[in-house]
Amino acid sequence: MQDPVIQAATRQIATCRAAGTVPVVRTFFDNPTFTATHVVHDPATMACAVVDSVMDYDPASGRIDHAMAQEVVDCVTTGKLKVAWLLETHVHADHLSAAPWLQERLSGQLAIGADILRVQDIFGKLFNAGTRFARDGSQFDRLFHDGETFMLGSLPVIALHVPGHTPADMAYVIGDAAFIGDTLFMPDYGTARADFPGGDARTLYHSIRRLLSLPDETRVFLCHDYKAPGRDEYAWETTIGAERRHNVHVHDGVDEDTFVTMRTRRDATLSLPNLIMPSVQVNMRAGHLPEPEDNGVSYIKIPVSSS
Repeated sequence: MQDPVIQAATRQIATCRAAGTVPVVRTFFDNPTFTATHVVHDPATMACAVVDSVMDYDPASGRIDHAMAQEVVDCVTTGKLKVAWLLETHVHADHLSAAPWLQERLSGQLAIGADILRVQDIFGKLFNAGTRFARDGSQFDRLFHDGETFMLGSLPVIALHVPGHTPADMAYVIGDAAFIGDTLFMPDYGTARADFPGGDARTLYHSIRRLLSLPDETRVFLCHDYKAPGRDEYAWETTIGAERRHNVHVHDGVDEDTFVTMRTRRDATLSLPNLIMPSVQVNMRAGHLPEPEDNGVSYIKIPVSSS
């Protein structure tokens, strides 16, 4: 049975490429967290979206800074772009989002996938966030469901639900370009982990195969690159065709059980991201710090277990 959302995305990609109406993408790479922030704009209207922004955070001191986000502001200002959307592909576990800080300076609607409610419920309990932490997604301006469409200036956009890494992962197909968050990495590095609470390797496989059914020529922009051994430079752009032919974990011919076995074994060897505790607590709040306590200071909780 054909996937109607993928069919619609395929038609969109073909139409945009035939008409030459494709987005312009500029990427800012944050070396400490290996994160790619994409500023994507419609050259006809100069409307733009910022995908997966980064707030600088020093875990030793607890200090935050916005040097990385300021580069995005400078890009938007210099290019005379108009921010329409601040898009999050998921609740990141490896960096803190700068979306609220950017929104104050650049405007735009802050959006994420509708299954953020599941993530907020899972991590709200894990961190004992209390009743003041709303678990209804109200921290965001827009919650996208699978197949939902919207516009970036004159460019059509389709939101794709691609869970597995987390329950709420979304990919955004903007014109002929897909911004796929933590699903696939560069072909020589493989795929995202699936062992966080709410993650599932089998679900991730189906999400990836869904993405890989897009046209080969689809431009693909990644959220991270960890630079596979033997490669000298960081990279964050590839194509669906390259992923289908060469992805070391999930190229064409890798079946579901083989992938799940590989992913499960590999995940068991991975350490937690350095910033997972602050990142999740901030990002489940749409990039806002936890509510200040009586002394006016916000605190990040770290669960402790004796076992």
